[in-house]
Amino acid sequence: MTSVQGTAVDIPTGDGTADAYLARPGDGAAHPGVLFFMDAFGLRPQLRSMADRLAAEGYAVLVPNLFYRAGRAPLFDLPDFIDPQARPGTFQRIMPVMRALTNERAVRDAGAYLRWLADSPAVADGPVALTGYCMGARLSLLTAGTHPERVAAAAGFHGGRLATDKPDSPHLVAGDITAELYFGHADQDPSLPPEQIDRLEQALTEAGVRHRCEVYAGAPHGFTQADTAAYHREGDERHWSALLDLLKRTF
Repeated sequence: MTSVQGTAVDIPTGDGTADAYLARPGDGAAHPGVLFFMDAFGLRPQLRSMADRLAAEGYAVLVPNLFYRAGRAPLFDLPDFIDPQARPGTFQRIMPVMRALTNERAVRDAGAYLRWLADSPAVADGPVALTGYCMGARLSLLTAGTHPERVAAAAGFHGGRLATDKPDSPHLVAGDITAELYFGHADQDPSLPPEQIDRLEQALTEAGVRHRCEVYAGAPHGFTQADTAAYHREGDERHWSALLDLLKRTF
């Protein structure tokens, strides 16, 4: 197993400074970059652990606090294990912060994160990969379409609202995507009903985007997050296999 070095970093953006976590192999060399978009619970030990696992595979992984406008992480007083009883009150605090991260702000921030990766000596020259979870899957899709010259591959897992009927739906950037995409959908996810899955698939196919979209049977929304009651071990391991396969093909 490759040794991993994890550090806290600050990233200048157009609206302030985003705190972030950078995980990279401990060999001092430059490695392909991965921009990791968090879920709604925010930058916390679970996401650092996931970034470390990716870094051990030979990548430099940046996990920004996407909610930096509201403060540095951790923003929310989360229990070590997020169970259904804790979620209602937690989401009451999270939802206003999440809604404040509009597509316009998210795309602008993504440009800052990508510039930081391009300038970092820890990151190899060339395009990067994206992976995102829950709300981060939506940002992964948006970023692939709005910064195509910087993105070689993009993945998203248990994402919601990927292909709505709204004029700002993420799937509408499909025509600008040059990266290869992979999406692992949660089974029977109310935030991504079958009609949105079909709409996303149709948009990517018609745009000629190299992609694979799969529904993980029995895996609920949030299935990759081991610190929540939604965790689904089989779905999580399938996610790791799919993500690493995508990265190995595109880097």
